[in-house]
Amino acid sequence: MALSKAQLPSTPQHFLECGIEDCERNCEFYCNICHTRLCKKCRDEHQRSLETKSHEVVLYQQWKRQLPTEKCKIHPTKDIELLCDECKIPICSKCTATPAHKGHTFTDLELIYSEKFSHCQEEIAKIHEYFLPTSKDLQREINGDVTEIKKIMDNIRTSMKTEAESVKILVDKVTSENMEEVNKIEQSFMEKLNNQETTIEKYITYLNDLDKKFHVYLSSLKPSKLFTAEDMQIQPIPVTTKPVMPVFTAGKYSEDDIANLLGKVTFPNIEEEARKAQPLKTKTPKSIPKSTTYQVMKDSQPESNVKQTQSLSSSVTKVREFKVPGVDCIFHMSLDQSGRLWVSDDDSNLVQTDLQGNQLQKIQTSGGGGYHAVTLDGDLIFTDMLKKVINRITLDNNITEFIRTGDWLPISIHSSHINGDLLVGMGKRDGVKVTRYNKTGKELQNIQRDNKGQGLYSKPYYITENINGDICTSDCSKKAVVVVNKSGQHRFSYTGQGSKYRPHGICTDVLGHILVFDMQNIHLLDKDGQFLSLLITPKQVSCPISVCMDDENNLYVGQDNNTVKVIKYLQ
Repeated sequence: MALSKAQLPSTPQHFLECGIEDCERNCEFYCNICHTRLCKKCRDEHQRSLETKSHEVVLYQQWKRQLPTEKCKIHPTKDIELLCDECKIPICSKCTATPAHKGHTFTDLELIYSEKFSHCQEEIAKIHEYFLPTSKDLQREINGDVTEIKKIMDNIRTSMKTEAESVKILVDKVTSENMEEVNKIEQSFMEKLNNQETTIEKYITYLNDLDKKFHVYLSSLKPSKLFTAEDMQIQPIPVTTKPVMPVFTAGKYSEDDIANLLGKVTFPNIEEEARKAQPLKTKTPKSIPKSTTYQVMKDSQPESNVKQTQSLSSSVTKVREFKVPGVDCIFHMSLDQSGRLWVSDDDSNLVQTDLQGNQLQKIQTSGGGGYHAVTLDGDLIFTDMLKKVINRITLDNNITEFIRTGDWLPISIHSSHINGDLLVGMGKRDGVKVTRYNKTGKELQNIQRDNKGQGLYSKPYYITENINGDICTSDCSKKAVVVVNKSGQHRFSYTGQGSKYRPHGICTDVLGHILVFDMQNIHLLDKDGQFLSLLITPKQVSCPISVCMDDENNLYVGQDNNTVKVIKYLQ
């Protein structure tokens, strides 16, 4: 949601000053009667004055909203300032004396306006802190189910094909064995029949020879020869056998038999259940901040669907400042869940400190820019451009190789607070891209070109993710912040407010704002890339390079020396 002009802080933001003329001290209090910002000294004078000592002076955060000016329709010279309790219409003070409102009671409209305004902000808070995120959580869950069902069905199809192929192999094997057996049977029959044919052929030859002999005897005139023919007997016909022909018995099977053999898809005996959404908590803050209320997306604590509300403060407050030993500048920072800070400089020194600046450990690496991040599990991951790998440091300080990036140089890295995915900016001679890995190191997505086929990135030195899943990359070579949605579609590029814009460190806050540094100022953008303000100017922080947020919505600003300044700009 883009802020309206009335809701935007001044540009650039600064420490809120007292509203009394010629007083430049910081504002701490507010008069709800004359609607004036007051410092402590002017507050005391305001309460001592006879004219204003009865005024209601409160802490600035508890100020009441001033009733907008609106003229009475009946008395155009008068402002509407009362509500008629009987008629339920806003009126001016002059209307109270008219017959239409004789004997009626009236309520100060400013009180009602303040209550209604607060109610609207409470409802806006509910939308942004509960209804929208809960609905989006359900939407993400449904989309996850879509992805999961597609994956499951693809696996089932693969299993079916594998099962069918296995059965086909078995069928081919059994068929081959059966064919071989048929060939053997046929060969045995042919050998036996061939032998019988040979025997019959020999017997026929014998009969032909015998026939000739008998004719010779018949043609002879010598009786002695006839007596010799009587001794010649015809041998019996050789015995041959008729083979018993084989019969093929077909297999008996049905469609169910094949289904049982190949397997089939079934559903477990479980009824579908409604998706669970956390109930809305009705407790609301006692005071509503001046600017529009937004939801705080604490993705590091996904178990809570109802989260606190935050808004842009009218001033920037310094929380603390400390130096980090072992580095010559603060090039990049990563804050872990235990309140320890990892800091790197332009010489690839990686130092872990506590929040008082006490060094805990130091590692020499080969990374540059935003090359390290803390995962949801609390481990530190960092890139090694020389070896083209991503390493992991576990909580017990063991360093292991996590992901190899092949021919690509891993430049920058970010660990998603939404789902634990890793976003890695990578480059080589013929291209630059952002690759998404899941938290186990499996490559999921490559983002390289826009919808016109043009390269999105040149040198993605810093990378982060917004609460809506947008991937925000600080590209100092392109002199732009390049933002794509979670599907990799280009949304917008922010090129600064002047020709000298060279973005460096980048982060997002719980309101979806994008904060990016250009070595002079911190540019505050909304989630759609609309410039809101220069959050911090060079007078307040010297040459800001890197940035990160903690769980209490404090902004850590790393400078070109070894100093970290912690500020608060949300209330």
